[in-house]
Amino acid sequence: MNKKKVFNLAKGFRGRAKNCIRIARERVEKAQEYSYRDRRNKKRDMQSLWIQRINAGTRFHSVNYGNFMHGLMKENIQLNWKVLSELSMHEPLSFKALVDISRNAFLGNKNVVHPPRKVSILVSV
Repeated sequence: MNKKKVFNLAKGFRGRAKNCIRIARERVEKAQEYSYRDRRNKKRDMQSLWIQRINAGTRFHSVNYGNFMHGLMKENIQLNWKVLSELSMHEPLSFKALVDISRNAFLGNKNVVHPPRKVSILVSV
């Protein structure tokens, strides 16, 4: 890269990294490495966030994430993670309908009722 392009890319850097060509060139190259890497990491982070939101929505209806997704797959409902997470956050009734469809498609999704736990109280005299 020529000097003009390096300094244009180094705008906003602190100290000599914005006006000394040797340091600016190193910092610009490193910044471009970070931006290349983080464009991929951003996709990974968003996917993780969407899955967490879907999991929270399904747990609210007492179904776990894996069984929910398996039920949708068996019913051939092809919604991506982004759409499912938006539904779980902003359209709870629509998401509940999907959970019900998934629950009926896969027997592992049936509501499991746990018996109440016995609580013992210790009384010291």
